[in-house]
Amino acid sequence: MTTGSYRPRNPGHDYYGRGVYLVTLVVRERLPLLGSLDNAALHLSPLGEEVLRAWEQIPVRQEAHGNRVVVHASVCMPDHFHGVIEVLDPMQWSLGDILQAFKAHCTKVWQERQGLLSSSLRPISVAGDNMPSWLLEKTAAHPTEGSLVRNLSKIQRQEYYALVGRDQRPLFDDSYDDTVCLDERHRAAMIAYVRDNPRRALLRRRLPDFMQRCLHILVGDRSYGAFGNLFLLRWANKVQVYCHRRHPATGEPYEITADYASQRDEWIAAVLGGGTVIVTPGISRGEMITKNECLEKGYPLIHLQKEPIGRYWKPERRRFEACANGSLLILAPWNLDQMQPVAGVPPESDYSRFHNLNAIAAELCTFSGSAKVVE
Repeated sequence: MTTGSYRPRNPGHDYYGRGVYLVTLVVRERLPLLGSLDNAALHLSPLGEEVLRAWEQIPVRQEAHGNRVVVHASVCMPDHFHGVIEVLDPMQWSLGDILQAFKAHCTKVWQERQGLLSSSLRPISVAGDNMPSWLLEKTAAHPTEGSLVRNLSKIQRQEYYALVGRDQRPLFDDSYDDTVCLDERHRAAMIAYVRDNPRRALLRRRLPDFMQRCLHILVGDRSYGAFGNLFLLRWANKVQVYCHRRHPATGEPYEITADYASQRDEWIAAVLGGGTVIVTPGISRGEMITKNECLEKGYPLIHLQKEPIGRYWKPERRRFEACANGSLLILAPWNLDQMQPVAGVPPESDYSRFHNLNAIAAELCTFSGSAKVVE
């Protein structure tokens, strides 16, 4: 289960070519330097306002280097930043180079606001007796001015920043998260996500019981990541929605058969009767139809997903809204791809995931009690 701040970047993707990206930068140590959030609104700090201005200036700054880019949306949250950026033509620079230049500019602005020289011009300086040998050698070789921070290697900078105070370190974490746009619909969803971020944060603050994020909970003997209303696990009745893609007797798509219609009527009647939660991974077409109906109508739902839930993971808008209504719990089983193969098919295949997730759904339907929150 991945619990770090960043997803791996897309292996094999051409980050020098055309593309649209949703990027996320996190303030070091998650300090709320860019603003504050109360129960009514997001309030940017002067530094947050300058970070937004720097983002808007990226196209002009990059044009000077022969790179054609545009920015579509951005938002400063108290401890992180989201932005959508589009590369119009192939570049000599990569997306990473552009973001590094943006982060360096923001760090310079932040340090100047504190009356410090920017990192590129500041000599290294460490108080105390804990200096590593390479740092002692550099300061001994330049006793008057010291060695400039910009001349350190990446590993040396990381070691140096660990020794100095927070105000001496870069504003953002070294890494960043990027999502590659797939199509125009995906681009619109990226932009909507960025613009909707403050409202989502306010909802999480106002509705903590419905918006719980747990990296590690125990439900019975199985471990999960979770997001949503954990109380749904304690409901008396849980009904699994489990549908094959094809009817075992006729071979027809299962969702168009009379058997499916009859089962669906039973599931919905149980929900409307009160005290019943639908449990499903929503993988097959029949499962997906019922899952979507639960999301649209606010029926109680425990949704099993194959993607892990990390520290900063959030659901897309429709499931987020269902969580805000208290009608949804999302569970991500740990080690799903390390379970037993099904019918000789490797566990990481879609076929095995389908059967393993549905076996877990059946387990959940027999569970009674509360989940044990570990992290």
